[in-house]
Amino acid sequence: MRRWLLLVLLIPLALGLWRLRGDGYGSGAFLGYVEGELLYIGPVEGERLARLDVAAGRAVTEGEPLFSMATPVLDRQRAEAAARLAQMQAQLENLRASMNRPQQIAVLQAAVERARASLALSSAEYERKRILTSHGNAPKSALDQAVMARDRDKAALAEAERQIEVARLPSRNQEIEAAQSAIVMARAQIEQLDTRIARQKVVAPAAGVVQDIFFRAGEMVVAGQPALSLLPPENRKVRFYVPQARLVEARLGARVAVECDGCEKGLSGRISFIAQREEYTPPVIFSDQERAKLVFKVEAQLEEKALLLPLGLPVQVRLSAESAAP
Repeated sequence: MRRWLLLVLLIPLALGLWRLRGDGYGSGAFLGYVEGELLYIGPVEGERLARLDVAAGRAVTEGEPLFSMATPVLDRQRAEAAARLAQMQAQLENLRASMNRPQQIAVLQAAVERARASLALSSAEYERKRILTSHGNAPKSALDQAVMARDRDKAALAEAERQIEVARLPSRNQEIEAAQSAIVMARAQIEQLDTRIARQKVVAPAAGVVQDIFFRAGEMVVAGQPALSLLPPENRKVRFYVPQARLVEARLGARVAVECDGCEKGLSGRISFIAQREEYTPPVIFSDQERAKLVFKVEAQLEEKALLLPLGLPVQVRLSAESAAP
């Protein structure tokens, strides 16, 4: 009976010693795994994903197109800004003329009639939306849009009427300068819209491998929300844990040897992070026996051939002689 009891007590002890030897600590190596710092790439402005140019697992180069967002609103705004610029340029030419010809007055009068027709249409639309909203048959947002359209057409009519008044007056230098400034502002607005449209075509900020695709063409993507993740080779690292008794052997910037099953020899990295706190604190009174359970997280940036190791791969890390802290 005593022999069986002694055997039961020795088996867990033997297993613990075997694990201690197998975990890499007894052999001078530390067990770890490959990790990566992903780049999460999303659009600057929210819209519908128009086209996806890559797939998960594909390697891309810096500047290669990743995906494009639809730009219907921006395209309309740019067309409106371009029309406004053309209108301002035409007005400037009119101001530079000493006297406006009757044909020019007729053109401006036609613009007034067009503005009146637009105002009549938007006013009728506003009345219709107001009645529908009061009966609960239309959302409040539809009424707000109708109000904005009516007010816009009112302003456009007032502007057209003022243009006729100004056209009948002799041009002044101050008016010409104001028109030139307005043209500069209109051109700046067009350039701003061109920049916003160009930014909706997202390219790779660095060379790497596409890890995950979070959205497909046709889906809505919120501004700043990642549409895919990219892993540059230089962002791969190994994470391992060092017992407190051997933490003095590690220092930042020191080279470590990396080994894994089936990998070629000579893989290496450099320690880039050492945790300032332990990863495990015993829930009992501190003692020499419990202190051996304390481990500290250490990370090493992979170098050269080790940059091709896949994420999650178990590895063994060995500290070199130069890594010992003074």
